[in-house]
Amino acid sequence: MNQQVEPFIEDAQQREAFAQVHVSRPHESAHLHVSGRATYTDDIPVVAGTLHAALGLSSKAHARLVSLGLDKVHATPGVVAVLTASDIPGTNDCGPIVHDDPVLADGLVQYVGQPMFIVVATSHETARRAARRAEVVYEELPAVLTAQQARAAEQYVIPPLKLARGDAAARLARAPHRAAGEMTLGGQEQFYLEGQIAYAVPKDDDGMHVWCSTQHPSEMQHLVAHVLGVASHNVLVECRRMGGGFGGKESQSGLFACCAALAAWKLLCPVKLRPDRDDDMTITGKRHDFHYTYEVGYGDDGAIDGVAVDMTSRCGFSADLSGPVMTRAVCHFDNAYWLKDVSIAGHCGKTNTQSNTAFRGFGGPQGAFAIEYIIDDIARTLGLDPLDVRRRNLYGKTDDNVTPYGQAIDDNVLHELIAELETTSGYRARRAAIRAFNANNDVLKKGIALTPVKFGIAFNVTHFNQAGALVHIYTDGSVLVNHGGTEMGQGLNTKVAQVVAHELGIDFARVRVSATDTSKVANTSATAASTGSDLNGKAAQDAARQLRERLAAFAASTWGDDGVSASDVRFAHDSVIVGGNAVPFGEVVAKAYLARVQLWSDGFYATPKLHWNQAALQGRPFHYYSYGAAVSEVVIDTLTGEMRVLRADALHDVGASLNPALDVGQVEGAFVQGMGWLTTEELWWNKDGRLMTHAPSTYKIPTVNDMPADFRVRLYENRNAEDSIHRSKAVGEPPLLLPFSVFFAIRDAVASVADYRVNPPLNGPATAEEILRSVRAVRAAAAPG
Repeated sequence: MNQQVEPFIEDAQQREAFAQVHVSRPHESAHLHVSGRATYTDDIPVVAGTLHAALGLSSKAHARLVSLGLDKVHATPGVVAVLTASDIPGTNDCGPIVHDDPVLADGLVQYVGQPMFIVVATSHETARRAARRAEVVYEELPAVLTAQQARAAEQYVIPPLKLARGDAAARLARAPHRAAGEMTLGGQEQFYLEGQIAYAVPKDDDGMHVWCSTQHPSEMQHLVAHVLGVASHNVLVECRRMGGGFGGKESQSGLFACCAALAAWKLLCPVKLRPDRDDDMTITGKRHDFHYTYEVGYGDDGAIDGVAVDMTSRCGFSADLSGPVMTRAVCHFDNAYWLKDVSIAGHCGKTNTQSNTAFRGFGGPQGAFAIEYIIDDIARTLGLDPLDVRRRNLYGKTDDNVTPYGQAIDDNVLHELIAELETTSGYRARRAAIRAFNANNDVLKKGIALTPVKFGIAFNVTHFNQAGALVHIYTDGSVLVNHGGTEMGQGLNTKVAQVVAHELGIDFARVRVSATDTSKVANTSATAASTGSDLNGKAAQDAARQLRERLAAFAASTWGDDGVSASDVRFAHDSVIVGGNAVPFGEVVAKAYLARVQLWSDGFYATPKLHWNQAALQGRPFHYYSYGAAVSEVVIDTLTGEMRVLRADALHDVGASLNPALDVGQVEGAFVQGMGWLTTEELWWNKDGRLMTHAPSTYKIPTVNDMPADFRVRLYENRNAEDSIHRSKAVGEPPLLLPFSVFFAIRDAVASVADYRVNPPLNGPATAEEILRSVRAVRAAAAPG
C-alpha cells in the first residue's frame, strides 16, 4: 500500500539521510569468517572421484636435466599418473607478460623449487610423498643468485629503464654538499593465510571449471586455455574469496591452476592441487629485493640540488611482473619530493631464484625507500631535524608540482596533512624528550621519525584500468551483484554492495555479491594496484544507475501525476518516492516485472585521463595520488639489537571514505605488514640457491607482540579531487609505506650511539642482527683515530 510522506525537498538532503556509503559497516562476510562458515577453495565439497596432485621440484638452482627417473614415483601405491612437460597439449608457459615461464621444466631447471612434474594420486599425502621419490640426474650450470651478481654479469629479464629530468650530474657538481652511498632492501614473502590452491573439474564438450584462489581469474582462464590448447570460452574460473593475496595470487596462482587443469584434462576426472606451506614458499616468487647506489647534492638547508640513483632488483629466473614493478619503483623514487634535476636507473636482474612478482605496493615502496634514506642522511649530516629537511623538499602547489615522468600533482595535501600529524602526535616535544633519554642511557636508545607518503593510483599499464559488473534485481526486491574484482579480505564486496544499495536507495541487506566468475564478467583486470573499489565500484554503480533510471521512468508513469517525470522520482529508505507517494521498493520491482521492464543491467567503467609512453617513461600513469604520513617511536637494545615500537601515529588520506571502519583496518594491516618487511621478515638463500626461510619456523612475520604498544590511526578529512567512486581514494597499497617511519626511527636510535654524528649503515630488514651490526659500525666510525 502506498504511504503518504512529507514533500521531498532536495535529492542531496534525502540521500544523505539514507546514505549507504561513507558509513562504517562490518565486512559482508565477517559473520562467516568468525564462525568458520566462510567457504574458501579448499572448503568446496569435492566431486566423487577427485584425485590429488603434488609437484616434483628441482633441487638445483641451475642445471640441465640429464634424466628424470620417475619409476619409483609411478610405483608408489595410490599414484594414478605422473605428468611431465611432454604431456602438455598446448603451450608450456604461464608467464603473464613475457613467455619465459614454463609450467613444467623441460630439459632445464632454473631455480631450486622449480616444478618438473606432477604426481596425481588418491590422496594429498600420497602425492606429496611420491613426488620426493624421483631420481633426477642433473648437469649443474653456473648460478647467479643476487641482484649484484646479475648486475655484474649484465644479466637482465628486461632492458634497463632510465628516467631523467634536468641535468643531475651538473647540479651535483655545483652543489655545496655532496654525498654518495649504497644500501640494500630485502624482499618479502606474501604469507597469505590461505595458501595457493586450485581445483579443476572437467565439464562436457572439452570444458574445464577451475576454482582457484586468485586475484586475476581472467588471466587464469587464459593461461589454462593456452596450456590445454582450447579456446577461452571452454574454461570457467571461479573465486568466491581468498584468505589473503597481497599480490602473491595475481600471476603466481597461474602455475597451480594450469597444473590442476592439465591433470584433470588428461585423466578426465577432478583434481585438486594444494601445496603445503613449505612447497608454496619454495615455488612462488616474493617482493623484489633491491640494491641501490646513489649520489646527491644539496644546500646548507637540506634542499636537494641534484640526485642520481641506480636500482637493481632480484627478479628471479623469468620476467613475471618485474618490468611493471621496476617501472613503478622508478615512478615512485620521488615519493613526496620535488626533484628538479634527477636521474633514475632501474635494472631487473635475472637470477636463479624464484621469479619475483607483485606484492602490495608493487615496487612503489622500494622506489620511495631510496629517497627517504637519502634525505635521512642529508639531515643527519647537516645536524637538522629530518622533518625539516623533508618539508624543504616537498612538492608545492604551482611550479614545483610536476613529477619526473611528467604528471602534474593537482591534489597535493601533504603540507596540511603533515602539519596536522606533527601537532596531534606531539612530534617536537617527543623528539626533545627522546634526546634527553638517550643522553642518560647507554644501553637502551630511543628514536623517532616522521615520514610522508605520496602514492599513485592506477595500473601503470593503461588498458588494465577498466572493469565490468552485472546487477540483477529479483522480483522480491533483492539484488545480486557480480563484478570482476576478487575478495581477499579487504572488503571489496562490502564496498561494492554499499555503492549499489546507495544508488538504488535500498537497505544494504537487500544486496548480495556473488563469486567472481569469468563466465559472467569477461576480460577483467587483476584486483591489484589498489584499484579494486575504484574500478568495480564505478562499474557496479553504472549498472545500478541504469536500473534506477528504468524503474524511475516506470514509477513516474505508474504512480505520478501529470507533469511528474522520471527525473522527479527519488530512491531512498527502501522506497521509490513519486511526488507525495512513497512506494515500497519491492512493490515497484514486482509491478515493473509484470510490465516487462528489464530488471538486470551490465555496467562498465574505464578510468579517464590516463596515458603512458613506456619507452619514454612519460605521461599520466595515475588517476590521482593518495597521501599519508606516520610518526613512529622505537627503542633498541644496543647489546642485543632487539627493537620495540613504542608508539605509532598514522594519518592517512582515503578521500571521502566509502567505509571508514574497513579503511582504518586496511591502514592498520598495511602498517604492520610494512613494518614486518622492514624489521623482521628476512629472506635467506644459501650458497646453493635454496631458500632457507621457507616456513613459519624460519620466516618471521609480525605477531601480536610486535604491534606498537600505542597505535593511533586516523583518516585525513578530504575529498578526492578526481571523480572517483563517491570521491573516495584507494587504501590497499599506499599505507604500506607508512612504516618507513619505523625504519628511520630505528636508524635515529642507532645514530644516538655516536651522538648523531654518524649515518648508520642500516640495511632493510632491520633485524636484531642488522641493528647490532649497525650499532657496532657506528661506534667504530665514531672511535678516535
